[in-house]
Amino acid sequence: MTRLGETLRAYQARDPAARSRLEIFLLYPGVHATLYHRLAHVLYRHRLKFLARCVSQWSRFWTGIEIHPGAKIGRRLVIDHGMGIVIGETAEVGDDCLIYHGVTLGGTGKDQGKRHPTIGNNVLISTGAKVLGPFKVGDNARIAANAVVLSEVPADATAVGIPAQIVRIAGQSTHYADEVDQTSVKNPTLEKLAALSDRVEQLEKLLDRVCTVPTPEQDKT
Repeated sequence: MTRLGETLRAYQARDPAARSRLEIFLLYPGVHATLYHRLAHVLYRHRLKFLARCVSQWSRFWTGIEIHPGAKIGRRLVIDHGMGIVIGETAEVGDDCLIYHGVTLGGTGKDQGKRHPTIGNNVLISTGAKVLGPFKVGDNARIAANAVVLSEVPADATAVGIPAQIVRIAGQSTHYADEVDQTSVKNPTLEKLAALSDRVEQLEKLLDRVCTVPTPEQDKT
């Protein structure tokens, strides 16, 4: 009950639409998915893997969130909306994390054993992000919407783009009630495209000037 209470408080702190803990407990699929996973994980650790998978598949049907029974989930996880989230068997999620809908913590198909990422504490993973492979995402990291992360993310870093690049390494964030800002990060790919576009425009202007300069033969005529 202590863990449930702190989870409900975490939802209240991070979701401005949450009006009461009772509403969160009864109506939020992320809470239900976490509770189902606790049962499935206990069954999995006791080698009752078929029953564990039955529970996780029922949770997937009921909530739209698929968490493999083998995954390790920390305390006070907040899953906002949740539809389409997939968390693989060897994934690990730390404490005080916030995960939005459409996120995948998956593998690349090339690894054996540990195949899925390890997510540190107080990590934000935004809508549609894909974190693929057996590497670490450090504490207080931020993964931007629709990013595809294929390599390690340092602590306190912000990763953006496809494939994801580190665009900022900030100081430590506050506790899980800190302000979440998903719109002010820069996309390095778009910045490079904009620079290339500016360069092409400059070259076109230079070419126009060269073409309009009269040659000596044109001056004689």
